[in-house]
Amino acid sequence: MRHIIFLDVDGTLVDDHGNIPESAKEAVRQARQNGHLVFLSTGRSKAELFSDILDVGFDGIIGAAGGYIELEEEVLYHQQVSVDDLSHLISFFTEHGIDFYLESNDGLFAGGNAKARVATMIDELMANNPEASATIERGLKPFHDAMMEGVDLVRPDVNKISFLGSSVPLDVIQQEFASRFTVIPSTVAVFGANSGELSIPGVNKATAIATLLEHLGLERAQTFAYGDGLNDIEMLEYVKVGVAMGNAKLEVKRVANDVTDACDQDGLANSFKKYRLI
Repeated sequence: MRHIIFLDVDGTLVDDHGNIPESAKEAVRQARQNGHLVFLSTGRSKAELFSDILDVGFDGIIGAAGGYIELEEEVLYHQQVSVDDLSHLISFFTEHGIDFYLESNDGLFAGGNAKARVATMIDELMANNPEASATIERGLKPFHDAMMEGVDLVRPDVNKISFLGSSVPLDVIQQEFASRFTVIPSTVAVFGANSGELSIPGVNKATAIATLLEHLGLERAQTFAYGDGLNDIEMLEYVKVGVAMGNAKLEVKRVANDVTDACDQDGLANSFKKYRLI
């Protein structure tokens, strides 16, 4: 049977240092050679999908945690944050000193001190992991460099918003935006406590997969998905076989059909072999 495979990026395809294991690259390529479809299914917007990721080769992209669908460079679906909701968010985050960045397909737009803090995080990772400093710089520096400062943040092209850790408790942020956004905690571990992302309510990776399957005329029985974070839960529950990475959060492992090895321990390749995708 031909299968369609959905891969989260951070913590699944890409490790904590921004590196893609060679075994994962080869697994994706072999699966496609075997006739399976492989899609990215990520919280990242397209501007954050750098060449090292896209050069692996995929049949399409689900981005912005379900807010964007691309099939062979054709845009099938794209939902963006309303300007009113965005204005409210910017005012709240600015007032409370929460660093954040806006994600669009055309770029990343930094609010507060986000860009400088990300630079500091990268420097600390490199200092604490000197043996992997070159890999960390290659994997994470493009993300920092893509952030733009000094631009108008109230804009109509925003897919979702990520925010860095602060002294503001996560439940305060969730209460503030309960009617406007879905608030998902700690989607990028290095961003620290009380960090997370905000996406459009009712939009997630599972809803995007359903839309894509309908367009392709494929069935849920043909689907696999791999993930590690809280924004992967709906996706893993929706597909036929949902696989959590060994480094996944406990809540993710609980809903998955299976758990493979960690991202940096050939988790994708080992699972692809187990299910005879390669």
